[in-house]
Amino acid sequence: MSQSRKIIHQGNPILSQKSLPVENIQSPQIQELISELIDTTLAANGVGIAAPQIAESLRLFIVASRPNPRYPDAPLMEPTAMINPHIIEHSQEVVKGWEGCLSVPNIRGLVPRYQWINIEYTDINGEIQQCQITDFIARIFQHEYDHLEGILFVDRIESDDDLFSEAEYQKLIS
Repeated sequence: MSQSRKIIHQGNPILSQKSLPVENIQSPQIQELISELIDTTLAANGVGIAAPQIAESLRLFIVASRPNPRYPDAPLMEPTAMINPHIIEHSQEVVKGWEGCLSVPNIRGLVPRYQWINIEYTDINGEIQQCQITDFIARIFQHEYDHLEGILFVDRIESDDDLFSEAEYQKLIS
């Protein structure tokens, strides 16, 4: 039975390592890990989570956009496991948008990301999926993909003026 897992925080060395490919997607351990990742992101009011955030250095993350207290305007989608993902192509246009991270609590930042990306990933059934995603969903994907590369959103901040405490961010969006 799956359950929520403990989220590790900035400073843990796993978060700065490049993750390993998932070899056997159909294994009970990987399927259970996917369930635990979904439960963890939902319990924490996240819109995505990567395996390294629960101390599993594997190329796997969940994109689970939905309105919640942390992201009240997020679009609604079913939680989707993306295994061994790749960005195939991306827009030239880069847009700054608000991000936070379950592994970097109480901090928000304006992070530059591609407006759209063409992606490829393996789904929970072992099938290759390709699609184009845009806007907030593309932002989630890029944020989670960075976790697989050992990069945190604060590493992408262009200026200290783009970093805010959670309290200041809440004042700005209210």
